[in-house]
Amino acid sequence: MDLCSLIDRNAAFAPDKTALAFEGERLSYAAFAGRIERTATALKRELGVGRGDRVAILSLNRPDYLVLLYACARLGALLVPLNWRLAIAEQLFILTDAGAKVLVLEQAFEGVLAELEGITAVGLDFEPARGTTFENLLARGEGTGRNPHTDLSCPLLIVYTSGTTGRPKGAVLRQEALFWNSVMSQHMHNMTSDDHILTVLPFFHVGGLNIQTTPALHLGATVTIHARFTPDMALAAIAGERPTLTVMVPAIIQAVSDHPAWTTTDLSSLKAVSTGSTIVPPHLIDRFVARGVPVLQVYGSTETCPIAVYTRLGGDLSRAGSTGLAGLCCEAKVIDQDGYEMPAGAPGEIAVRGPNVFFEYWGNADATRDALHDGWYRTGDIGLCDADGYFWVRDRKKNVIISGGENIYPAEVERVLLEHPDVSECAVIGRPDPRWDEVPIAYVIQRSGCRLDADELKVHLQAQLARYKVPRDIVFVTDLPRTALGKVQHFLLKQLDAQSHAQGETS
Repeated sequence: MDLCSLIDRNAAFAPDKTALAFEGERLSYAAFAGRIERTATALKRELGVGRGDRVAILSLNRPDYLVLLYACARLGALLVPLNWRLAIAEQLFILTDAGAKVLVLEQAFEGVLAELEGITAVGLDFEPARGTTFENLLARGEGTGRNPHTDLSCPLLIVYTSGTTGRPKGAVLRQEALFWNSVMSQHMHNMTSDDHILTVLPFFHVGGLNIQTTPALHLGATVTIHARFTPDMALAAIAGERPTLTVMVPAIIQAVSDHPAWTTTDLSSLKAVSTGSTIVPPHLIDRFVARGVPVLQVYGSTETCPIAVYTRLGGDLSRAGSTGLAGLCCEAKVIDQDGYEMPAGAPGEIAVRGPNVFFEYWGNADATRDALHDGWYRTGDIGLCDADGYFWVRDRKKNVIISGGENIYPAEVERVLLEHPDVSECAVIGRPDPRWDEVPIAYVIQRSGCRLDADELKVHLQAQLARYKVPRDIVFVTDLPRTALGKVQHFLLKQLDAQSHAQGETS
């Protein structure tokens, strides 16, 4: 049995039921299963994709994103989702690091092909100069696309996370991680085949892919997909399509609840909204609760597929700020720096163990050893657990900036800043922002005798980084707060920035 077997069984039980709805078109479970089979066959017979090969995708959300996921499951291959918001240089690093054999992409992102060699390109909505279209590929997909020795133990996803050391790491998730993650999602949401999911988060994040989307498909429910989030389309879909469940990060909750149509949109079909990815401001939760919609919290990361800790529909939602209990199929605890469990109520690092936890960082044994200890994934997040087993997240991963639900690691931005010949030293921190939760701010020391300006540095950064990673402000300084060993103290810099920013707003 592989993960695709669940789609096949749902197609047998309810062949005509809608699996996926997208831009006015509907794909039944029978058609979905058939398209997966043709895709797997074509990938295997026409492009030579075998067990362990990597197939990358660079696309907005669309049904064929999920078709490729399950086709890879059938073949024992690995799907590598690429963040379309990244700069081409970042995408090229991931494609090279993963050793992708095939790249499936939309025309909007074909710029990456100019610098790629030795990879087969497949266009979802166009014909690449050195490749073929997805539909032409499928037309040759007759026969069987199964590979021997493919089961739930096979790796399926390599999802790249922004690197704390300046380069992203590819977290490898096995098929079984998605299976057990689905069981926990179904438990969390009281999900059944009668549910209807609205997916507005991007599939290149495990949140958009695995908090509700794949769990719903494994049960035989219906999923409505939006190519990308816009508040007006999301509200219109809630009113018109009548979904029962959706996931919204805090920035999306704010966007939809600030929209002029918020007060008049009928939300009565929603049995819950799930949120996470960062510490969730209570006032945003209150906006949905005031409209009669419960808000569930989920805690996890790319490395946990992502579900690890959650509040459950019908469970105790009265503990303000709590992200809930350890999931049905995994363990979680709070530990000290030596790995010993902390007493109830004492802060420490959150660790997670279970079949949903990632297998390794692709090609990075050192990082894998640092993160996994006797099966326990050390998240780097600081939290506490009360006597009843409920978790609170107090701090995020060291120095990480979460802007609109996107992780920004200062080391990555600092690495690119230091590539500029006139930059001597630098540090990047997050500054609170009412719209995005946080935005990156750079503190820069210029090389002696140089005259830099902020605009010049931003142009340099935009060539290498996604726009959301480019610092909102660049502040030139002559020194940075440091430890006795010379390491920049980001937390002190954040305090200084908050003070100076507050003074600037009041002056």
